[in-house]
Amino acid sequence: MSKSFVAELEWRGMLHDAMPGTDEHLLEGMQSAYVGIDPTADSLHIGHLVSVMMLRHFQLAGHRPIALVGGATGMIGDPSGKSAERNLLDEKTLRYNQEAIKTQLSRFLDFDGKESNAALLVNNYDWMKDFSFLDFIRDVGKHITVNYMMAKDSVKKRLSSDAKDGMSFTEFTYQLVQGYDFLHLYKTYNCTLQMGGSDQWGNITTGTELIRRIGGGKGYALTCPLITKADGSKFGKTESGNVWLDAERTSPYRFYQYWLNTSDEDAEKYIKIFTFLSKEAIEALVKVHKEAPHLRSLQKKLAEEITIAVHSKEELDNAMQASDILFGKSTSQDLKKLDNKTFLDVFDGVPQAVIERSELTDGLDMIGALSAKTGFLGSNGEARRELKQNSISVNKEKVKEDYMISKDDLINGQYVLLQRGKKNYFVLVVK
Repeated sequence: MSKSFVAELEWRGMLHDAMPGTDEHLLEGMQSAYVGIDPTADSLHIGHLVSVMMLRHFQLAGHRPIALVGGATGMIGDPSGKSAERNLLDEKTLRYNQEAIKTQLSRFLDFDGKESNAALLVNNYDWMKDFSFLDFIRDVGKHITVNYMMAKDSVKKRLSSDAKDGMSFTEFTYQLVQGYDFLHLYKTYNCTLQMGGSDQWGNITTGTELIRRIGGGKGYALTCPLITKADGSKFGKTESGNVWLDAERTSPYRFYQYWLNTSDEDAEKYIKIFTFLSKEAIEALVKVHKEAPHLRSLQKKLAEEITIAVHSKEELDNAMQASDILFGKSTSQDLKKLDNKTFLDVFDGVPQAVIERSELTDGLDMIGALSAKTGFLGSNGEARRELKQNSISVNKEKVKEDYMISKDDLINGQYVLLQRGKKNYFVLVVK
């Protein structure tokens, strides 16, 4: 292997810790590594992206990435960094979620079986479902002492927390199940490396211990830092919750906006982690950005690259076009191209009023639309003044007092956008 995977992660700020000898082991030839993915939803969110990017860099370095969907562990719950147990899922839901996740992973990983380092997707439910409790504690449990398990940070934190219910036996044994996954993949696919977030170090090293004690071999551990935001708020969260990779859960517009709105400090960190741009390209971008930070060139490039990777170039173009609508660079035709979800996302928080569809049959006069029927403007007199000053638009087109709003003005058959000046918007919702 000519390219050092570890060195690649290091300059990108994606390396937190690695077991001694990991880099040398990977440089010996093609190796296999895995990352565990929680299948409790039918979509990944951007918190998962760091692990996915690690797998992609691993494959680009000539190695074989394995994505492990935790069907069995998803039924238990991992105590690492959490204060409560997870919801438990049935098998049908887990299988559905697995397929949805594979579709998203396919945008990053090459699962084509023709290549020797083609990515694999495995589910630990497949090898855990027939494992009886007695067999597990006899064949696996006896090799790891309770003292060893209690020494793990994830266990110590949970036991010393104020959680009134304490820690269940189920959660306590989680590290054994995850450790056995590593042993199983080592035996089945010669997988010698497990990767994950820095909070997973304890669980991963339990796996390396099982490989040593039961498999008679050597496993390696590598973790990446947990991603944070400079202002202390949680990465990947918005007021409406997680930023998902599924377009139905988080529209491409909102996804694009999330990255566009990152701070300068975060954008400089994220562009190394969440894009595949070269070190030289990123250094050049950072230099340009520092010379003219108001242009936000770093945020724009970051948002473009990651939106294309997760969605597509077409969805990026739509998201950028939707963004332009708020800044007065668009037409009524651009507005009418927006799908319903994107329209509502763009004008989220904009004041609204509901009117009856029948009111558009003969046309709704502008004074009524601006004041009497909606309250957008304070009075009929103010509405007349603004119309005379040519500051009122309907669906981005300037109108006069004699304009009548009709069904032809409806966006997606339901909305009309009113605007005063450049920044004051109002949405008519037609029922």
